[in-house]
Amino acid sequence: MSAESASAIPKGQVDLLDFIDWSGVECLNQNSSHSISNALKQGYREDEGLNLESDADEQLLIYIPFNQVIKLHSFVIKGPEEEGPKTVKLFSNKEHMGFSNVSDYPPSDTAVLSEDNLKGKPVILKYVKFQNVRSVTIFIEDNQSDSELTRVQKIVLYGTTVETTDMKGLKKIEDH
Repeated sequence: MSAESASAIPKGQVDLLDFIDWSGVECLNQNSSHSISNALKQGYREDEGLNLESDADEQLLIYIPFNQVIKLHSFVIKGPEEEGPKTVKLFSNKEHMGFSNVSDYPPSDTAVLSEDNLKGKPVILKYVKFQNVRSVTIFIEDNQSDSELTRVQKIVLYGTTVETTDMKGLKKIEDH
């Protein structure tokens, strides 16, 4: 791990990559040759030659479920200066969203990505809105140049796991 990427991790937070439920990850309007794996999976997302690209227009709708409850603190979405994402809306615990109903729900948070963000500067979220997160939906509404093609080089989600008690592991105390 390079010193640059280590310093980009907000203090006390971890890369939530290991907690993603990969079987449930979806991305609507992705180019099949340039899919979500290129931006989200370890190894792929570090390769600048691999991108997630939009298909029919500039919008992307990404659904990321987790295999345990997490607290989402911040995110990094890297992309090129021209086709990189601009307006990004995040929704906590909203399943089965599509382009037809994405505007029916208020986002948990909205970010307009700057040039620094596209180069890897984390976007800090409204932490109170992302406390018991089982899934996050990322709606990339437009890109920097208002063109039809959006490119995403890397998506990293930072946060922590929520310590929960495993009720099955508890033993019943017998009354004597």
